[in-house]
Amino acid sequence: MTLRTKVAKYFPELTRAKDVTLRELLSHTSGYEDYAPQDYLIPAWTKPTSAAEILRQWARKPLNFNPGTQWQYSNTNFVLAAQIFEKASGEPLVPFLRRAIFQPLGMASAGDCTEPSPADAQAYTRYALGPPRPVAREAEGWYPGAAELCMTAPDLAKWDAAVLQKRILSEKSYRELTEDVKLADGEPTHYGLGVQVGEFHGTPQIMHSGEVSGFLAMNRVYPAKHIAVTVLSNEDGVNLIGPLSEQLALIMLQPGQSAQNEKLDVQIRNILNGLQQGRVDRELLSSNANSYFSATALSDYQHSLAPLGQLKFLILESEQQRGGMTHLNYRAQYDRKAVTLNIYRLPSGKFEQFMVEGQAE
Repeated sequence: MTLRTKVAKYFPELTRAKDVTLRELLSHTSGYEDYAPQDYLIPAWTKPTSAAEILRQWARKPLNFNPGTQWQYSNTNFVLAAQIFEKASGEPLVPFLRRAIFQPLGMASAGDCTEPSPADAQAYTRYALGPPRPVAREAEGWYPGAAELCMTAPDLAKWDAAVLQKRILSEKSYRELTEDVKLADGEPTHYGLGVQVGEFHGTPQIMHSGEVSGFLAMNRVYPAKHIAVTVLSNEDGVNLIGPLSEQLALIMLQPGQSAQNEKLDVQIRNILNGLQQGRVDRELLSSNANSYFSATALSDYQHSLAPLGQLKFLILESEQQRGGMTHLNYRAQYDRKAVTLNIYRLPSGKFEQFMVEGQAE
């Protein structure tokens, strides 16, 4: 069996099985429709199912597109790939992973978590901006090969360390895993085989997120820097994992700038807090920026920012030089909304521009 092997070798009854390869399953270019795109617990998921039933309902439907011509994330691909592995090897997937990977790496917590334990974290969700609400987990059988695994953050970090050291996969397999899969027209997908690939602030990045009812995960690996970031959350109603993992990655990728960035973050927070009250510390601004913050501007800033609630965190999204200044773009997350900060900073440290802009909904 190779990545060019067709689905038809193991599941000839599925839609266009003679046209779809294992590579297309693992890179989400197969065209099979996603059976679980929802981000909340739907009634069907509260009743047990099986991989065979998922494939019967979803992998016999017409494809969403011709294989290899588009990229579209689909959990159906992973369920099918797992079933092909089991047919080809004669061994269930999770016991194989436990024997071949988890046990050698000391990942004692890793498994499929089909049996709830009193030690498990309570899963939570939110409705709009409401309080955390306990939420049930999916019934057995809904994520075989897709979102099937659970583990602690330290155990996931052990997998990351093995990836960085290339201890599990061969060099060829590692290249296959992390190579950007191209579409039929040559366009990049920014996805390898089960992982997103690209760059983060100029550093090559391998990453993937995960989600089941009440739980979120984000895993980022930076091979060139031998750095990895893992963030797990037991609440699915707040996008904590993305901004937090980005912030942690920036701290580790740019350690020399941590103290400087911390001082700058304090200044930015103070300015934002002042703007919510209709005032600004003009000592921090250049003459041009002071002219921008007229009485009308301060009034508009106060009336539009005050209802957003408390500033929760800042994320530096981009930094570049322009016009003899440092151009900074931040994401500022408040209780009720996120906004963008469009900032120019002079070499003296004063702000030539400090603009708060709304994000597209």
